[in-house]
Amino acid sequence: MRIDIISAVPQLLKSPLTESILKRAQEKKLVEIVVHDLRSFTHDKHKIVDQPPYGGGAGMILKPEPIFECIEMLKSERTYDEVIYVSADGEKFDQKSANDLSLKKNLIILCGHYKGIDERVRQNLITREISIGDYVLTGGELAAMVIADAVVRVIPGAISDAESSLSDSFQDGLLDAPSYTRPPEFRGMKVPDVLLSGDHGEISKWRDEQRKEKTKLRRNDLLS
Repeated sequence: MRIDIISAVPQLLKSPLTESILKRAQEKKLVEIVVHDLRSFTHDKHKIVDQPPYGGGAGMILKPEPIFECIEMLKSERTYDEVIYVSADGEKFDQKSANDLSLKKNLIILCGHYKGIDERVRQNLITREISIGDYVLTGGELAAMVIADAVVRVIPGAISDAESSLSDSFQDGLLDAPSYTRPPEFRGMKVPDVLLSGDHGEISKWRDEQRKEKTKLRRNDLLS
């Protein structure tokens, strides 16, 4: 898989891409993540990527020219399955979205910034708009990293223990069960006996019950 991320402030993306699962997945050649500085596609000496909105109003809008130039360059080199714009008014991102995107070959993620992007970009270049929640961020960079991380971690081989990602919360519509590790007793608090029993059938049954109960208490909406 290849993920191209387009940003007006690419420095925000450096650290997440060089640590943990995303770093290891790139080292294993499971995914190639390329960051593009939108200012590299400007042609004025000040490398301006934003302008005030027509009609007045607060904020600045990302200009269409550098975005079109960048995406058209990328599309001339390969075919992309999706050109994603991370936006507060996009479809809600969830585990199913991550699973679906992990099956794609090439993705572009465009990060908005300031007040937003020129509508002509959305109408002519974007194939999918995604929101990570009902709130507004300064820019799309953090949202892009959330999407990239969620997508890459379910690619086979990205996590050494494949079962780990398959048993995560939301994979089958339920939250994950409580987890315990050594020591078996800490400050008078004991690990449930069933987890120490060695009976994998009973352990699996206990975990299923715990997942359903937690989901019922915390996210009853998922059960419907």
